[in-house]
Amino acid sequence: MQFSPTNGDFTFVSSTEAEELSGTISAPDIKLNMGGEGGKDPYATTFLRQRGYGWLLEVDEDETEESKPLLEELDIDLKDIYYKIRCVLMPMPSLGYNRQVVRDNPDFWGPLAVVLLFSMISIYGQFRVVSWIITIWIFGSTTIFLLARVLGGEVSFGQVLGVIGYSLLPLIVIAPLLLVIGGFEVVSTLIKLFGVFWAAYSAASLLVGDEFKTKKPLLIYPIFLLYIYFLSLYTGV
Repeated sequence: MQFSPTNGDFTFVSSTEAEELSGTISAPDIKLNMGGEGGKDPYATTFLRQRGYGWLLEVDEDETEESKPLLEELDIDLKDIYYKIRCVLMPMPSLGYNRQVVRDNPDFWGPLAVVLLFSMISIYGQFRVVSWIITIWIFGSTTIFLLARVLGGEVSFGQVLGVIGYSLLPLIVIAPLLLVIGGFEVVSTLIKLFGVFWAAYSAASLLVGDEFKTKKPLLIYPIFLLYIYFLSLYTGV
């Protein structure tokens, strides 16, 4: 016995002898649209959105920023600091260094490292004055800055702070010599004067520009006194 299909979807065949049953089922393809471009939201998506659970279908597209090196995060350029150190230690124009980069491109970490190094060396001289060195660096730079602005100079506080800090390097260089020949007063005094003149010249040649004209001594003199005081903090005299 055979049953004819009524809608074209199902076909049944029956046999009294074998009692076999066979058939085919066809169904249209079902596709689920998860909110793609050009299509409408499916029923499940619409249901979730209507019930306030649309956040389940959202995808976080924020890209995580790549982690930067610590030196780059702190804006520390070791090559730039090393170049500025050479400019301060060798202030002669004949050597060909672009010394204006110390003034025109000021930084904070390089001068701070120099001041901290000078503070550590000063422990061998007078431990009690170490806490004053950073304070004198900041307030001394502030005094030089205010005086330079009053005299008509075009410098910023950051430039003065950086130049004064870097120019402590000559005093750091002569410190070991003073430990070795401290017993020879005449030689020790000459080395001290040489170190102070070296530091003051490095700072003044960068801070005292042509805009000061005849007023240069008015700024050079306090710079010279500032480095004499720095040296006294080390020697205790």
